[in-house]
Amino acid sequence: MPDATHDAPAAISGRKADHLDLCTDGDVAFLAKTNLFDDLDLVHDALPELAVAEVDLRTRFAGKELAAPLIIAAMTGGVDRANAINRDLAWVAETLGIGFAFGSQRPLLTQGIEDGYKVRDLAPNALVLGNIGIVQAAASSTESLRALVQHSGADALCVHLNPAMEVVQPEGDDDFRGGIATIDRLVNELGVPIIVKETGCGLSRSVGERLVRLGVQWVDTSGAGGTSWVAVEMARAADEDREIGATFRDWGVPTAASVAQLSGLGLGICATGGVSDGLMVAKALSLGARCGGIARPFLQAWSRGGRDGALRFGRRVIAEIRVACLLTGSARPADLAEGPLVVGPRLARWLPAGSPVAARKMG
Repeated sequence: MPDATHDAPAAISGRKADHLDLCTDGDVAFLAKTNLFDDLDLVHDALPELAVAEVDLRTRFAGKELAAPLIIAAMTGGVDRANAINRDLAWVAETLGIGFAFGSQRPLLTQGIEDGYKVRDLAPNALVLGNIGIVQAAASSTESLRALVQHSGADALCVHLNPAMEVVQPEGDDDFRGGIATIDRLVNELGVPIIVKETGCGLSRSVGERLVRLGVQWVDTSGAGGTSWVAVEMARAADEDREIGATFRDWGVPTAASVAQLSGLGLGICATGGVSDGLMVAKALSLGARCGGIARPFLQAWSRGGRDGALRFGRRVIAEIRVACLLTGSARPADLAEGPLVVGPRLARWLPAGSPVAARKMG
């Protein structure tokens, strides 16, 4: 088990700084596995009978309306550099009418570290998502988690599942018992929407079915094919754990496969995991997602050009979603989930029996 010193303020801030550096510039991608959006094509409609201005991208997620089906996905918090990053990205979310998610709020919960967790003055209306790990949630009272949500002004709380990441992390947890009971407690007691998310390894249909039985309504795939958090922790680990990390670097359910596996269960799905442009978001919507989330490309855009660079990137992604809708004859994002799909063999292998996606597959 991790030593208590691993939750000391200096240790937490150092770990979060490592994560920021590695996610901005490090070699932390999956090696061979993709998110499988490259194995999916939307069908072009040469007679869409739509004007670009008629495409209505509004959608609802976790109880709030978004101007477009896009969330700036969870990245950072708990280190001084996170203040500028998160405040700028939250401002972008407010400006564009999209969502914003904090990185893990464990530093705030366990040590009272506020760096990166105060954004409401810049984003009074945006959908803001809190974030805590399942192990920390299990060890915390509902009251303390409610205070965490209120302190950061979050509209909903993401509870992240990260066993693959943790078992490689030098300071990581190794006991994941009690997760189901914790989610059940929070769904029934916290008073804000609970979004169950992964951290780069995706959610399977079996997990989705268990979450539905607990009353969960919202999920975030965080699938394989983008940033490998196993690779992030592998870069920080000692030799023995680094070797284990190398074995499991490509572990997980690809993002497109995760969306397809969860489709039809009645869950509101946010597709994250290697999503880097508006066409990928549109493909996720076609598989049954409610919205898409982008993390590392927003961080890199901010690193290159500050908040204006991140704003330009966000506007481009939204324009790409709108064009994808137009070129498929979809007046709304939800219409993408009704049209025909060309599914390649790698993604097809992941489709569960009776999947609504399989019923729309051409050929």
